[in-house]
Amino acid sequence: MQIEISTRHGELTPDQRQRLAEKAEKLTKFGRLMAIEITTSHEKGAWNVEFQVSAEHKNDFVATEIGPTLEAAADQCLHKIETQLRRYKEKSQNHKGDVPHGGDPSRSVGEAG
Repeated sequence: MQIEISTRHGELTPDQRQRLAEKAEKLTKFGRLMAIEITTSHEKGAWNVEFQVSAEHKNDFVATEIGPTLEAAADQCLHKIETQLRRYKEKSQNHKGDVPHGGDPSRSVGEAG
């Protein structure tokens, strides 16, 4: 998986880059991620952080957050993207609904046939 960190305005220290990379690594638990792009900018005393996550099968997730510090904005942005990934994973795993495996959806569970 590829992790790319870029800056529009301002500069990031090596420590800040490392922390952002560590936060991005936490997203690997969701699996099937192809690339993570983190874009930051520092304007007028506020940090703007954007996470773009590309998953298999053409699914892209984007979250943006503005905060007083880079860490605060990155944490909020990470929370947003984790929520999106969790919802997508649950939706894709439960895409068949409550139909029992191999059963007829018109019959109720426990009904003899």
